[in-house]
Amino acid sequence: MKKITNDLKTLRWQNFVFLLVAGFVNAFGVTVFLAPVNLYDSGISGTSILLSQITPEYMTLSVFLLILNIPIFIFGYRKQGAAFTVYSIFTVLIYSLGSWLITDVLPIDVSMASPLAGEDLLLCALFGGIISGVGSGLTIRYGGAIDGVEVMAVIFAKRLNITVGTFVMIYNVALYIVCGFVMESWILPLYSIVTYIAGLKTVDYVVEGFDRSKEVMIITDKPKEISEALIERFGCGTTLISAWGGYSKSEKSIIYFVVNRFQISNMRNIIHKIDDKAFMTISEVADVFKSND
Repeated sequence: MKKITNDLKTLRWQNFVFLLVAGFVNAFGVTVFLAPVNLYDSGISGTSILLSQITPEYMTLSVFLLILNIPIFIFGYRKQGAAFTVYSIFTVLIYSLGSWLITDVLPIDVSMASPLAGEDLLLCALFGGIISGVGSGLTIRYGGAIDGVEVMAVIFAKRLNITVGTFVMIYNVALYIVCGFVMESWILPLYSIVTYIAGLKTVDYVVEGFDRSKEVMIITDKPKEISEALIERFGCGTTLISAWGGYSKSEKSIIYFVVNRFQISNMRNIIHKIDDKAFMTISEVADVFKSND
């Protein structure tokens, strides 16, 4: 109980503001672009769309979002924490509320086609995926999840000896296959894969940023000269790490350095000018945090 109380103390009102936006954005993408033309979102959201199509009218998308998502989040709170569960349930409630407002309250006709993209399946798939991806990405960035399948993946993937990403992919592939058989058409499930890919890439950009930094590991015999040149040119620090060459059996130094993608070419020229035998590896990093002191 004490752990739950401490976890709840980490809740921030600013996060709820962004999660409010995330829920409505996701609802807009799904109800305005996907559901009207019978395209399917991924995960529990896509499952809810399918179930709303094959059940009585009063069993709407917003109802299934609540019925399917909330029990999953409650079930998974021990692994994810109380704060995560509160954030997630709040976002799902907003998502469900937004879906209900758009389909049943606001003067927007989404019964036969998208009011913005008509019956163009490609446009609906792309923009529906991108917009719902923005909502999902904002939810993850501010501490929650808008789809219960991610929580299911965390709970069951290890038991099944697969990765979380593999679990989510298997779930979505199975969902689209079921949709194909139920609707007796494979066109809509195939376009739904476009939605899934567009949403997945959008989530990555929202969570990790558009201009991802690059981390550089430089193995050189001239660490001092290269380090000073990089600091002078780019105005940021480097980290020197002592190492030992496994093949050369000699002492080496590794320079750790973070740049953006526009600085890579210039950095490479500086390094090769000082040590043309330097060995470099460049990897992408999602976030860079700097201390305030």
